[in-house]
Amino acid sequence: MQKPENTLVAVAMSGGVDSSVAALLLHRAGYRLVGLTMKLWSPPVDPCDEGEDKACCTADSAMDAKRVCDQIGIPHFTLDMQEDFEERVINPFYEAYRNGETPNPCVNCNSFVKWDALWDRAQALGADYIATGHYARTENVDGHTFILRGDAAKDQSYFLWGVPAATLARTLFPLGHLDKPSIRRLAQESGLRTASKPESQDICFVPKGNYRTFIDAYAAEKGETFTGGPVIGPDGNQVGSHDGLAHYTIGQRKGLGIALGEPIYVARLDREKNAVILGRSQDLQITRFRADRLNLFEEPWQTRECLVQFRYRSKQVPARLEYLGNAEVSVTLLEPGFGVSPGQSAAFYDGDRLIGGARIRETGAA
Repeated sequence: MQKPENTLVAVAMSGGVDSSVAALLLHRAGYRLVGLTMKLWSPPVDPCDEGEDKACCTADSAMDAKRVCDQIGIPHFTLDMQEDFEERVINPFYEAYRNGETPNPCVNCNSFVKWDALWDRAQALGADYIATGHYARTENVDGHTFILRGDAAKDQSYFLWGVPAATLARTLFPLGHLDKPSIRRLAQESGLRTASKPESQDICFVPKGNYRTFIDAYAAEKGETFTGGPVIGPDGNQVGSHDGLAHYTIGQRKGLGIALGEPIYVARLDREKNAVILGRSQDLQITRFRADRLNLFEEPWQTRECLVQFRYRSKQVPARLEYLGNAEVSVTLLEPGFGVSPGQSAAFYDGDRLIGGARIRETGAA
């Protein structure tokens, strides 16, 4: 790596405290910096909103990012990337739910927007590296750059499995060795205006946390509707009806509107029959699945044993991987996993080291 004073780093600035402190630390380390804020979508105006802090992508967030850059003393640009975000994140999110899958939009955003479209724009500005406020670390082993878990309470490595390996080698994670209280303290000590800004726990384009409301509105914009169908109980009998597969997720227990005198879950979404299939807890224990879009940070292999995480904050499960070709992999879980769903991300770890990941395509497949 070049000396910091000869290295230009483009910092992805959301207007939150994490990206603000990431820029602050790099500035203190002597790097030349430029702050880039992505305008990814236009939040609808809510007449009932009383002005509380919202998710990213609002005009206020962009202004917060600019003011932090002014405080630090670095240039700032806001980039209109709404078309990229619509094409690569929002539309796939909607289509996945229409197809009975459970998508993870943050993975697509990282893979195809932040580490693809944004990196292209950063390079056009002459940047040597890109930096973000993710809680993750990197290490270089034998010419390969790997992602390592960050602070245990905030680790975000799970969302980063799809980052292109070549771009990862040009990525900095300044917060990887810190926890949230330390970051708040650094921001307060430096007088950054985002020091006390609350963080959003929601998907950025679903700020109220209700994805069903979002996909209903998105379907209406496209002139599409969802078709209702039967709800089939654990014993194979129809026990109710649904208003569209897109409103259900595998593993869901609440909001079914059906009481059978025992705990029941959504076990499967049958597209051919347009049916929601319910099951008992044991019906959701999965030992095998097939995944596509495999992305690796290490040398390719034919078989590999590792740990698999298939939901953010879920328990890691020991597994055996078999490469099938065409970026597809068969995963055999050595301990059953609960509620594994097509569309979810499977992140592969060797200890704290993220070695790659894939998108789950179908469960129960060899």
